[in-house]
Amino acid sequence: MPDIAAAPDSPEDWHQRELLLMHQIVRLVGRSLAPELVLREMLHLMSELLGLNRGRIVLADPVAARADAVVRTASIVHAYGLTREEVARGRYAWGEGITGRVLASGLPAIVQDIDDEPLFLARAVARDQLPPETVAFIALPIEINAVPVGVLACHRLRSRQRRLNDDLALLRVLATLAGQVLQLERLVADERAQLQARNQVLARALNAKSARYGLVGNSPALLQALAELERVAQAQATVLLLGESGTGKELFARALHLASPRRDAPFIKVNCSAIPESLFESELFGHEKGAFTGAHAARTGWFEQAHGGSIFLDEIGELPLPLQAKLLRTLQEGTLVRLGGQREIRVDVRLVAATHRDLAREVAAGRFRQDLFYRLNVIPIALPSLRERREDVHALALHFVSRANQAHERNVSFTPEALARLEAHDWPGNIRELGNLVERVVLLAEHPRITGEDLARFMPDEAPPAEAAPLPAAPVLSVCAGVGAYASAQASRRLVLPLALYRHQGNQTRAAQSLGLTLRQFGYRLRKAGLK
Repeated sequence: MPDIAAAPDSPEDWHQRELLLMHQIVRLVGRSLAPELVLREMLHLMSELLGLNRGRIVLADPVAARADAVVRTASIVHAYGLTREEVARGRYAWGEGITGRVLASGLPAIVQDIDDEPLFLARAVARDQLPPETVAFIALPIEINAVPVGVLACHRLRSRQRRLNDDLALLRVLATLAGQVLQLERLVADERAQLQARNQVLARALNAKSARYGLVGNSPALLQALAELERVAQAQATVLLLGESGTGKELFARALHLASPRRDAPFIKVNCSAIPESLFESELFGHEKGAFTGAHAARTGWFEQAHGGSIFLDEIGELPLPLQAKLLRTLQEGTLVRLGGQREIRVDVRLVAATHRDLAREVAAGRFRQDLFYRLNVIPIALPSLRERREDVHALALHFVSRANQAHERNVSFTPEALARLEAHDWPGNIRELGNLVERVVLLAEHPRITGEDLARFMPDEAPPAEAAPLPAAPVLSVCAGVGAYASAQASRRLVLPLALYRHQGNQTRAAQSLGLTLRQFGYRLRKAGLK
């Protein structure tokens, strides 16, 4: 390595110093991506090895609005050989002086003699602080994605035994390197901000009351349904969960079990739609040895397995009619008889049922026993669809993407634009559809960062909604709470009932509740009005 203090006399000496400078900078970049460390050391080496003194890096300030105009400025952020006062003075408007012009044009500027250049402001470093001999000034743009974001500048003595073009070529390389370091800093900062935002969303979800039951979300609709569930958790009455498919009925049923005194006892879940009709009785109530061909041993059914705890019958509307009578007897008497047996077995079970069907309509059609319907419909709880809890889509999407990343060893994340697109979707398949979509994106994504544009090819095509016929004005209600204004039967048929259905997206249970009617009463009035 040449003697740094000695004035180099040959191009070879200057070349060695250039190589040493680049080696030190690259080595530093390999150890740390902190811009303040890398860039300041770069300015230090420029001065010590090449005599490019008082180097500074000027970066654009955050845009500030003044009155009706936007003022763009830039300030010295990194420097070597400048005092704090000089750094503080180094602030330039776009197009102001040599530095401002480089920012505005994106073109380099070379001032051979600062004393002969009227545009040179000498704002940061006063002229009397510089050597009396001829001083040059070099300023090059720092770009990110071909857009100027800053300036690399320095002073240079004209008397140096080194060609100006050599300094300019090296400074171009250093300006490019500075742009890359700053771009990496931006990417890391954006990623960190997204992670912090994601963590905040997940933290809020975890701190919500719903989190204790494994539910994700904090929307009013979700919390209302959860509050209803908690109010009845201590009772032994049957709970009927109503709602669209994919709204998380199983999670709510489990939440009811966890909130009840039976939390330490078994929780048995049964999907009635997945059991062949010929196996229903054996699965639910068990069978004795020899009850049918292949019954080589006695078997306890799900009701016996749930003794002391809770049993969740999902899609109970699919239960065959003959078995409905046996289920009713078990619920009323607390006993069961295994298939092929004669002995009554006492069971202590709390039943939680769920369906997406309109059981009142099923009763009217003769597909569901009326007495069983009344036995199940003791405490109906309507679960909100995902359309009714859009505030939870963000947290649910992050929950699903985290789970899918762990399962498939991926590192996929959504941009804010992608999350906004998810929130705007109607989700006819509710939470199940959202979870399936997120897993599909994680598996098929070509790169880890999913934008709104990337998400478009995974989203289902959305048909434009059909134009709804104009609805009549809502009836005027009395100011007395819970008391409606008088309306004739004809008005009720033609106005109140369809309006309630419209307001609740066709959900008869919620429409009936809004009118202070039972589901059976509401269905009866619909039939009388010729609307069903």
